[in-house]
Amino acid sequence: MSAAAAKPVLYSYFRSSCSWRVRIALALKGISYDLVPVNLIKDGGQQFSAEFKALNPMQQVPALKIDGITLSQSLAIINYLEETHPNPRLLPQDPKKRAQVRMIADHIASGIQPLQNLNVLKQMGEKKMEWAQNCIMSGFQALEQILQHTAGRYCVGDEVSMADLCLVPQVANAERFKVDMGPYPTITRINKALLELEAFKTSHPSRQPDTPAELRA
Repeated sequence: MSAAAAKPVLYSYFRSSCSWRVRIALALKGISYDLVPVNLIKDGGQQFSAEFKALNPMQQVPALKIDGITLSQSLAIINYLEETHPNPRLLPQDPKKRAQVRMIADHIASGIQPLQNLNVLKQMGEKKMEWAQNCIMSGFQALEQILQHTAGRYCVGDEVSMADLCLVPQVANAERFKVDMGPYPTITRINKALLELEAFKTSHPSRQPDTPAELRA
């Protein structure tokens, strides 16, 4: 089988919110793949191995081997899947709505998630819980306001989009860091609706091959 025809391989960690975004996209688009777990905690972090560094020099998950190339960065991966497997659509046709989807995705992927990422928290020592909560709360205050203008059933209108693929894993992070979700009713409502969809369930951190037994659904 040629490299281009081979089954895609996703390097993922069950709890990585960026990996979860890509797992949702693959599930929604019905793309079957092999999963290679990369444990970000074990062995001092398997992402730092020479083998994985050769695959992704940023030493982060996810990485996706697909169509003979290796891609990292979750939004770049999702955009590639969108262009090569257009159905179902994750970016609206309308340019204004598409811009709103990208804005919300970037808001989470650039403005919230990296600030409370494992690498940053390691530097924060005993303050890590407080730091993570503050980063998420300030990001969610803005996001709640934005969603009041863009949301229908989901983040932008009534169709699932790339914005929703970013929202659900970020809410899971918020819950893990014990952020009070009371002030964010729109985020909470959308998250609940999305978690009822099959693609969000099958890709959930509690249902991955590398999920520890005590965290399995």
